[in-house]
Amino acid sequence: MGDTGLMSTTLPAPPSVRTSPGGLTEPDAERLASLRRMKLLAVSFLIFAAIVYLIMRWLEHRDGADVAAWVGYVRAASEAGMVGALADWFAVTALFKHPLRLPIPHTALIPRKKDEIGEQLGGFIEENFMIPEVIAERARTVNLPGRVSGWVADPANAGRVNDEVSRAFGLVSEMLRDEDVETFIQSVLKWAAEPVWAPPVGRVLQQLVDEDRLEPVIQLLCDRAHDWALGSQGLIDRVVDRDGPAWTPRFVNNLVGDKIYRELTEFTFKVRADPDHELRLAMIEFVHNFADDLQHDGVMIAKFEGIKEELLGRDEVTGAASTAWQAGKAVIEQMIDDPKSTLRTSLADAVVRFAVRVRDDEPLLEKINSWVARAGQHVAENYSTEIISVITETVRGWDAEETSRKLELQVGRDLQFIRINGTVVGALAGLAIYTASELLFG
Repeated sequence: MGDTGLMSTTLPAPPSVRTSPGGLTEPDAERLASLRRMKLLAVSFLIFAAIVYLIMRWLEHRDGADVAAWVGYVRAASEAGMVGALADWFAVTALFKHPLRLPIPHTALIPRKKDEIGEQLGGFIEENFMIPEVIAERARTVNLPGRVSGWVADPANAGRVNDEVSRAFGLVSEMLRDEDVETFIQSVLKWAAEPVWAPPVGRVLQQLVDEDRLEPVIQLLCDRAHDWALGSQGLIDRVVDRDGPAWTPRFVNNLVGDKIYRELTEFTFKVRADPDHELRLAMIEFVHNFADDLQHDGVMIAKFEGIKEELLGRDEVTGAASTAWQAGKAVIEQMIDDPKSTLRTSLADAVVRFAVRVRDDEPLLEKINSWVARAGQHVAENYSTEIISVITETVRGWDAEETSRKLELQVGRDLQFIRINGTVVGALAGLAIYTASELLFG
């Protein structure tokens, strides 16, 4: 009947989808089998109507004027049933291909109108769905943050959350290429070297001095100096033996070394114990003057900037940053791959804790819902054209015949009911017309 070519056609399946022996995906193979059964049923109705019509015509030819009255009614019904079946077969077939492969105008509508269908579909979605107010309201009613946080916070999903979090971090790690990170580091260092650092650093130091924030640092330095002094006996003895006069007796060197050691430890202890020691005050005064010079002394500013540029411009700095990134990335990837690693479990626990907070904190949940609604509204207002273009361009890129075959597999079975109904309704209409004509003119 002109549409049997589909039955022998096989469609390519995506590599990741299970396929049947005929090359179709399993769902498409089932749809094709169902379509074949419905086509066979529709054709059976047509054949039955044709057989009945031929029998009635044979009876009319055999009996002539003496033919039974009911023969005419049956013949009219079967004749109209054939016409209805053929007409609906033509209509259904014309959607997907040329009936009998004849280039009849206004047939094979889907292959010919594929691009227009995509544009109309995109326009329909844009006019009826991509409305900012509708998107915002739908985003609020869906309560996506609540659903996601509830699922994540469910202890039954802990293993899945752990896997998904590690997979997400692994994906980010794969996306960040070493070359891109190194380029980014170089850009950051270059950007950091451009501003003048000395005056801001001077202001920070000045503020620390004014607010007495340097005292803990000075105390730490004094503690470390005293600790060093306590362990410096050996160093002092070696220096005195090496740099003292060669003729000096050894016991004299020992006495000198002991004296220096006692004086050093006593001095560092006093500095450590006395917050108002003049050395500590001198250190604060030095920082104060240094902060003032960084802000107002042109020579000091130039020296400071020269040191900064030399430090940030050295290849060793960039290389160290890149090496640190590569080493850190390797460690992170190794820990992410280990289901029991501290990093992986900590990340998953942090995600779960945040989800529990979102789930249980109604104001926070409402705030996040408002953010989602505003984001959806913003996307609809500014990017609806780009989103719709994805649909139209995707449809435009489809192969026309492949699209027609796919659509026929999806809806062809239901369309066969049109052919069946056409046969039945045509027969009833033919019977009604013949009956009316007999009543009026018979």
